[in-house]
Amino acid sequence: MTAETDPPGSRADGGPIGSGERPERPVPGPDGASDARVTDLAGRTILITRAPERAKGLKARLESLGATVLTAPLTTTEPADPADLDAAVKSLTGPGAAGRSRSAYDWVFVTSVNAVEALAAAAGRAEVALGQAPVKWAAVGPATAKALASAGVEAAAVPDKDHSAAGLVSLFATANHPPDRALLPQGDLAGPTLAEGLRAMGWTVDTVVAYRTVPHPLPPDILANWRDGAIDLALLAAGSAARELAAQLGPDAARVPVVAIGEPSARAAREAGLRLAAVAAQATDDAVVLALESAVR
Repeated sequence: MTAETDPPGSRADGGPIGSGERPERPVPGPDGASDARVTDLAGRTILITRAPERAKGLKARLESLGATVLTAPLTTTEPADPADLDAAVKSLTGPGAAGRSRSAYDWVFVTSVNAVEALAAAAGRAEVALGQAPVKWAAVGPATAKALASAGVEAAAVPDKDHSAAGLVSLFATANHPPDRALLPQGDLAGPTLAEGLRAMGWTVDTVVAYRTVPHPLPPDILANWRDGAIDLALLAAGSAARELAAQLGPDAARVPVVAIGEPSARAAREAGLRLAAVAAQATDDAVVLALESAVR
């Protein structure tokens, strides 16, 4: 269950979203001298519903394939009440329960880059190092594992393919891991899949709200392009983005086909009445590109 050096979808085969890895196919050079085929995305306009800094690598990848890429988040995050998260972080590095010289937990399960950032901020306030906590860390996918590494933490468990809460549960169930004590720092909109799945296997699980998800209005030019048919596809990386897209655009939300990253986002898109065209099997550049290409064929 140890995370691989290059888990599927990491640098060896495309990288997580935002990794900026080069595409697997050759693309035309500056002088146009290339025998590369025209890709299915050439000439398409794609909206990535993420903040520009989070979408930078994927944007470059899609542009190298001939697409025009717009970026605009549908949601953003704001800090939760820090008291509970700060206490949880201190419990990772403190004496633990009943005065034991250990952490209060055996594992920390992290399901988003946003949660990593919130943990790092809490560690800074507490003047502790996350990497020194005597716990093991599980990451939902390669992007989250990369964020943990930037915070000085090595993920001990990362699902190979299903980068979701269900994938984490399946990973530990398949390995027949004995019940342990787990901390789940999550967003306020996180579903119960991970906590309930671990508890069903006998784990002791504490959840803590690490951040809150709030709406972020789309810019007027994006709204106009959407309604005018100037956008060919939109990429949704979270269920909250699907719900917010439907809320902001109303009936017009179904004008443009969407591609979801993972089944949870796809399910939210269906429930919101969006025009779901494809689902990326993994949160990696390769899987996203394949899903986008399949959506326009």
